[in-house]
Amino acid sequence: MLRRLRHRGFTLIELMVSLLIGGILMSMAMPAFTRIFNNSQVRAAAEGIQNGLQLARSEAVKRNVAVRFQLTSTADDSCALSSSGRNWVISQDSPAGACATAASDTTAPRIIQVRPASEGASNVTVAGFLQGNAASGQSVAIFNGLGQLTTPAAGINFRFTNPAADGCAGQGGDLRCLQVNVTRSGQIRMCDPNRSGTNDAEAC
Repeated sequence: MLRRLRHRGFTLIELMVSLLIGGILMSMAMPAFTRIFNNSQVRAAAEGIQNGLQLARSEAVKRNVAVRFQLTSTADDSCALSSSGRNWVISQDSPAGACATAASDTTAPRIIQVRPASEGASNVTVAGFLQGNAASGQSVAIFNGLGQLTTPAAGINFRFTNPAADGCAGQGGDLRCLQVNVTRSGQIRMCDPNRSGTNDAEAC
């Protein structure tokens, strides 16, 4: 005679306990996930600006002409130069009012590349063209054929924060705010303004 095998599944109580434990674990992990997401948005924005600056410098050296890097309010033909815009344009002439012009070596504003803000992190704010902690009054960085920064005459930096998140680390928050520095010689590097120490490679 064959014996019938009994298959035992989860009871309703066991399922509810499992869901409750899973919910508790998720609620404990959520702040860490949020912090990682906010930090990754800041890093993406900083890397985008850093890449644009490096491209502008390399194009200036390659073409042996002055090449401009500028932040703009929009990426269309209503654009204006801005020290806090999240769009950027690399060109040989001022792109104000002509940011949607096709890339060209002959047609003004002789645009090399445009990057709209929609490709970056939407919650991040940029404070650009700073000299130290103060605004430089500039809205363009110009590199010459040697790769040196000629405008502004001194080095500049760009700072990145996320107002939707906590404050920067070192200022009572958990957000890792970043900065991109450009020296007069044309060196471009990303660093953390809230870290210090001569032996810390990530400190500004």
